[in-house]
Amino acid sequence: MSAPPWWRHAACYQVYVRSFADSDGDGVGDLPGISSRLPYLSDLGVDALWITPFYRSPQHDHGYDVADYRDVDPLFGKLADVDELLEKAHDLDIRVIVDLVPNHTSDQHEWFRAALAAPPDSPERARYLFRDGSGDAPPNNWQSVFGGPAWTRVPDGQWYLHLFDTTQPDLDWRNPEVAEMFDEVLRFWLDRGVDGFRVDVTHGLFKEATLPDQRLTPAERAARESAQIMVHEHTEHTPMWDQPEVHEVYRRWRTILDSYDGDRMAVGEAWTKDAESMARYIRPDELHQSFNFHWLSAPWSADAFAKVIADTLAAVRPVAASPTWVLSNHDVVRHVTRYGGGAVGLARARAATLTMLALPGSSYLYGGEELGLEEVDVAPEFWQDPQAGTPGKLTRDGCRVPLPWSGDAPPFGFGPGEGQPWIPQPADWSSLTAAAQDADPDSTLAFYRAALRVRRTFATTAGDDVELLDLGDDVLAFRRGPVTVVLNCGPATVPLPEGDVLMTSGPVDGGLPADTAVWLR
Repeated sequence: MSAPPWWRHAACYQVYVRSFADSDGDGVGDLPGISSRLPYLSDLGVDALWITPFYRSPQHDHGYDVADYRDVDPLFGKLADVDELLEKAHDLDIRVIVDLVPNHTSDQHEWFRAALAAPPDSPERARYLFRDGSGDAPPNNWQSVFGGPAWTRVPDGQWYLHLFDTTQPDLDWRNPEVAEMFDEVLRFWLDRGVDGFRVDVTHGLFKEATLPDQRLTPAERAARESAQIMVHEHTEHTPMWDQPEVHEVYRRWRTILDSYDGDRMAVGEAWTKDAESMARYIRPDELHQSFNFHWLSAPWSADAFAKVIADTLAAVRPVAASPTWVLSNHDVVRHVTRYGGGAVGLARARAATLTMLALPGSSYLYGGEELGLEEVDVAPEFWQDPQAGTPGKLTRDGCRVPLPWSGDAPPFGFGPGEGQPWIPQPADWSSLTAAAQDADPDSTLAFYRAALRVRRTFATTAGDDVELLDLGDDVLAFRRGPVTVVLNCGPATVPLPEGDVLMTSGPVDGGLPADTAVWLR
């Protein structure tokens, strides 16, 4: 029997390029910085990296506003640095996934500059969603994810759609030029040797053709007016998201990916309503994987975790796909903080991570979680997030603070410069640096290294079937092949089942304490 593709049960590590490692002392992470820390990631035990956008960009949304998809922004290096990173990573048996942003470009992209210079109804404007409004009103009532109307008016009176920042105009994927351009972008990076793509806003490329008003229930309208909902997550009528035509894009991309050797892959960022709709993106002729945000969104609850596991596996089974699991990324509050912060939050974070790593499929880890980092309360004068300060929106800067590598004061070895990096680090991070934790066998870094090492002994051989077990209230338990996993979400110690202990998230003397997980064989 041939080995499964590398991505099917991989441990993938997300590098937020601005915040991982700085090589030149400007306070911003870069590609040579990533290359310099590849031995650390190899020692950690990950199989792949996902690197956030490093393309040429005005950086209004930290690279998710792309001005040139086939070049590197000078802030992060040059094309030769990508080649060097790929070579070094592959020498260490680490695959590299790069971010792809197909829903929108930067307003500095040559296409959009040409669109602004051209008249209405021109071929240049047809690459984007330009429309006439009604008097001084925009074409419809859609709202931007970052807050406010999703339309901006240009001097000749037309409006353009931007589901995110005003500097990120949405492309019109009904225009064949758009599909052809991204075919070329895919091949450009595949030819350089990248192993896969993480597809931003996977569910957003196509909009309902007539661009109708979004219909809101009274409760949804009240929530929107008080800025208490994310417009793409919590409404029933979503004419801007998850349209059926989007799947043809991924069938086209799958053909391109399959034409290259080395099991090239794509993983989607699809914020869908349920696991079943998520699974539509990973049918055998579409994307290989899609992020499973339902695990991330679940509260600290054995019942909630069990439901996510059951629903996810039931959804991916009919399409023979590989599930994914993730607890943190660059858009959400770090899970140590979500689980309560402090000692309790860290214990729960380690337990949830151990549970996640035992599940079939790929686990995606976010840079810094292996150090047990919490969300940082960034002072408003240092906010960098384009949605920061918008009523009802939390700044995402708190999960993007540059990583601490060594030393007793900022920048904690993040780079050769002095003083604070692009987002200030807390002054009390000295005990959390990678160097400090490297010397502590009980550290969170040591825990991650051990868990990933043990995971490799069964990840590809334990099978994809999970049997949920009933070990009492507040206890999540399941069996996968020879491995039994038990997570205690309750307040009291519970008995351990029979079996040899492979790995624990904390001490288990006398039973399994609260907020602790164990692997047994």
